Amino acid sequence: MKIIKLINSVLILILSFMIGSVNAEELRIGTASQGGAFYPVGQAISTLVNKHAKGLEMVPIVTGGSVQNPKLVNKKEVDIAITNNNLAVLANKGAAMYKKSGKMNLRAIGALHFSVLHMMTSKNSDINTISDLKGKRVAIGPAGGGTIPFTKQVLGLHGLSIKDIKPVFLSYSDGFSQLADGNVDAAFALSGYPAGAVVQAQVNKSLKFIKLADGKLDQGLTKYKNYNKVVIPKSAYKTDNDGIVFGVNNMLVTDWEMDAVKVYKITKAIYGNMEEFKRINAYAKQINVENSLKLRIPLHTGAAKYFGEK
Repeated sequence: MKIIKLINSVLILILSFMIGSVNAEELRIGTASQGGAFYPVGQAISTLVNKHAKGLEMVPIVTGGSVQNPKLVNKKEVDIAITNNNLAVLANKGAAMYKKSGKMNLRAIGALHFSVLHMMTSKNSDINTISDLKGKRVAIGPAGGGTIPFTKQVLGLHGLSIKDIKPVFLSYSDGFSQLADGNVDAAFALSGYPAGAVVQAQVNKSLKFIKLADGKLDQGLTKYKNYNKVVIPKSAYKTDNDGIVFGVNNMLVTDWEMDAVKVYKITKAIYGNMEEFKRINAYAKQINVENSLKLRIPLHTGAAKYFGEK
């Protein structure tokens, strides 16, 4: 009799799970390639939503990354996505790489970790500042990627343009691999830290940060309101000095028409379980939840409701 009761209990649990899964609504989160930081962050967010947001299931989707993700949200091809503060502003203005898409109506769900502009060269290189890059071969990420507009602005602060360097369009891993092999003179990457591409390159080549000229950090922060000063500790890549770099807050975005109840559940599942988030994803340790109230596009009403309750 006990065995029969046990079997019945197991069957009831399985049936309950199956019914719950059938009734759950599947949502898609746009991330990036599987080799970058966004994909594992998206996986962790999906885990939190699946566990803590009743009636919702989330799956991470491989995408082209931060530049493409606003377009995917705008087209309703994904429900939420990871991008950064700078690109979200441009998307809502229909500016720069979003001119053809037109103005969007993205709304923020909350802040994530910072992406920082890694600007690095080999330790024994005669390149020390941005001005030294003139005429040099510089890997600046994949064509159409988020590193390129950042790079143009940093060059502009030093009186240079993209035409003053020899840009090489490669994935971050390939760009830093080429730097380690001596095929490019410098490599840039807009990424969270520690970036796997940089860590891997350091196995074969000692690297150093390329410095901004005196006063250019403050000038950039004044000119580009979406940027932040970020210090990459020398322990991150075993460099001789800390990296003083521009960073931009990554964020979760959705369309303004997204159901407020769903967004509230998603927001609570993520930001109401930050300790768990930090345990399952290293980048989550760098998230400052309070930055969710300082993002450069408006919060979705569902997210605003959650943060208003905290």
